[in-house]
Amino acid sequence: QVRLVESGGGLVQAGGSLRLSCATSGRTFSDYAMGWFRQAPGKEREFVASISQSGGRTLYRDSVKERFAISRDNAKNTVFLQMNSLKPEDTAVYYCAGSNSAWIIRPGQITEVDSWGKGTLVTVSS
Repeated sequence: QVRLVESGGGLVQAGGSLRLSCATSGRTFSDYAMGWFRQAPGKEREFVASISQSGGRTLYRDSVKERFAISRDNAKNTVFLQMNSLKPEDTAVYYCAGSNSAWIIRPGQITEVDSWGKGTLVTVSS
């Protein structure tokens, strides 16, 4: 497993932006497909976005397309989630995820994730 530490969460007004970062250590970062999931109170953890090992392919849940962008810097062992035009329904704990068994983490395939961060809280006020 790779160790994952998220940062960048906080309180923001609707329409604002945040950039989440996930620093990794312990394994070869470029061997891992990376992703972001989120979990709102009382709801199941859900897929947000993922990026392939090379960074050449990305996937997004429909509700964040055109607003969120996932990227990775393999030289710095870090994955990012740029979140723009935030909405109150984006409020959740955001978790960084890594998979050494898939070239990209697919929506609905949470079992492909073998490493999780502890999460960072994003609160969007209306």
